[in-house]
Amino acid sequence: MNEHPASEKNLGFLLWRVSTLWSSSTAAVLKQFGLTHPHFVILATIDWLTGKGASQEQIGRHIVLDPKPTEHLLRSLQVKGLIESSETTPLLTNAGKEMLAKILPVIESADTAFFASIELTNPKMVTALQTLANANFSKHGGESCCLSEDDGESCGG
Repeated sequence: MNEHPASEKNLGFLLWRVSTLWSSSTAAVLKQFGLTHPHFVILATIDWLTGKGASQEQIGRHIVLDPKPTEHLLRSLQVKGLIESSETTPLLTNAGKEMLAKILPVIESADTAFFASIELTNPKMVTALQTLANANFSKHGGESCCLSEDDGESCGG
């Protein structure tokens, strides 16, 4: 991988570009619901982890996000009435469940459109991304990552 860092052949640059384009297309779709992409990811994660007693910290670790932005996003979702927080576990409210039920088909449609140029059911691609995520999550010590540079102090910066 001796390609220039901004080359179309550099895997890191390509991953960054695709990730940024995908996130932007997702954010555009979510705007009509008054949510950001991170809000959606947290809602979907809470839904997916329902019944597993996932704490705020475990949710943050699952989505690889520092505690500070995770807490801020959870608070924002609570103010919107989409989640409620018991002492240990954030849960979707009825409004949160209804919102997620409306959003999921729209997101699936947006993802289908975004990924239309590749075979979505390609198990090699999914396996490769899972391998990268798992290997690097472990190398990172299982620690979460920052959402933005503004939170540098909790990212070792």
